[in-house]
Amino acid sequence: MYQIIKNTAIEALGAMLPIVAIIVTLHFTVLNVESTVFLRFLAGSTMSVFGVFFFLLGARTGILPMGRDIGAELPQHNSIPLIVAVGLIFGFAVTTAEPGVMTLNNIATNAGVDNGATLIIVISAGVAVLFTTGLIRIIFGFPIKYVLAITYGIAIILAFFTPPEFLSIAFDGGGVAAGSFTVPMLLALGMGFTSVLGNRSYLSDGFGLIGLACAGPIIGLLVLGMFFF
Repeated sequence: MYQIIKNTAIEALGAMLPIVAIIVTLHFTVLNVESTVFLRFLAGSTMSVFGVFFFLLGARTGILPMGRDIGAELPQHNSIPLIVAVGLIFGFAVTTAEPGVMTLNNIATNAGVDNGATLIIVISAGVAVLFTTGLIRIIFGFPIKYVLAITYGIAIILAFFTPPEFLSIAFDGGGVAAGSFTVPMLLALGMGFTSVLGNRSYLSDGFGLIGLACAGPIIGLLVLGMFFF
């Protein structure tokens, strides 16, 4: 446990310190930001280091093992409806808690695009549906290249019919869905899911779930833009 804490602390510092060093250097050479703003930046950076540390520690000691165990347990029940139900609920709940999704919704609300939690619901539902599709794909062994081609092909076609002002929001929705919370949870579940299935490879079957799941919010938001904006 001590080694995990030590490695996590080093990783958190290594991720944040270069960014802080660059901004501090720019402040004293080019930017000359107000001292109050600069002090708030330093305070926020310190809190971010602790936040990254505790998040990574929690993911490695609790989230990832739990996700793998859930994924490994599902196929043993030999129930497609159960897998579909858990995949939908799991994908929706995890994405709803993703900080990046909340941030996008807040920015869109301030810009007058949304006045509630519509974007969060659409993004979460999109991830849930495509993540579950990825689990079903693993069971039946469909090549992921065809599934990705179809889903992103649909997104490209819909992009021609979506209002330009909503197009960028839709594709940003796919990006924020693959955040620091959803990626470890969904990947861990997918790897655990693959581990108990015969004739399945971690590389060709366990991975690709995130790329597929990110197409869900894009398609959902493009449809939303077509009919409601």
